[in-house]
Amino acid sequence: MIIDVHAHLGEDRVFDESFTEQEQWDKIREYGVDLTILQPASVHTLEEVQAQHDTIAELCRRHPGRFAGMANPNPHLPDQLYEAEIRRCIGELGFVGIKIHTSAHGVNPAGRDGRRVFRLAEEYGVPVMVHTGAGIPFANPSNLMAVAADHPQLPIIIAHCGMMVLAGETYLAMKQHDNLYADITWTGGFLIRNWVRELGAHRFLFGTDHADNCGTELAKVRTSGLTDDEQAWVLGRAAQQIYKLPAGEAR
Repeated sequence: MIIDVHAHLGEDRVFDESFTEQEQWDKIREYGVDLTILQPASVHTLEEVQAQHDTIAELCRRHPGRFAGMANPNPHLPDQLYEAEIRRCIGELGFVGIKIHTSAHGVNPAGRDGRRVFRLAEEYGVPVMVHTGAGIPFANPSNLMAVAADHPQLPIIIAHCGMMVLAGETYLAMKQHDNLYADITWTGGFLIRNWVRELGAHRFLFGTDHADNCGTELAKVRTSGLTDDEQAWVLGRAAQQIYKLPAGEAR
């Protein structure tokens, strides 16, 4: 089973990228990805993100078991607007997680607007994925330590593991807080091997970020010295457990 926990769909207003449905299907066919959790590209206004959430939800409806949704509104939206969109995404559209893009939206995950996201996620029973790496100081993995301590039952996924330059912070944060998990995109295979051996394969999740990065990310998992069982956890079991996906959801 292969579950891609980090994929985008839509036009990105921050990084000038275009993430298409066709790219996702090409990835699925070429590499045998069973389930993809899609999140919007980076946009700022409520209207833009609602349109992208609706597109993702429609794709999930048309292809159940192949796609799931993750909400990503700008945390700096007014409280009532942000909370209403999260409620719509989780309660009505059936999304399985919430994203904080620290650099795209200029948000400190341990700040006022960032902390509101974790409170809502805990209320709705879904994990939070947080961008780390590029975008210092808000994208430092260490920013998540205080939040993890305040929400010990909430799964928090460290996207990109600090993108190498801040990988040490990822290790220290995960070592101290059991509710911190890691999406291994843009992370060295030797780090993954060492961390899995010490912290457990159940805390690491496969992702692509860009669909054309799938082959590289798969090769990294398969050639970094992990056992077959460890690979199975990283490629799918961990995501299935953390995102509470039914046993038959990914196929």
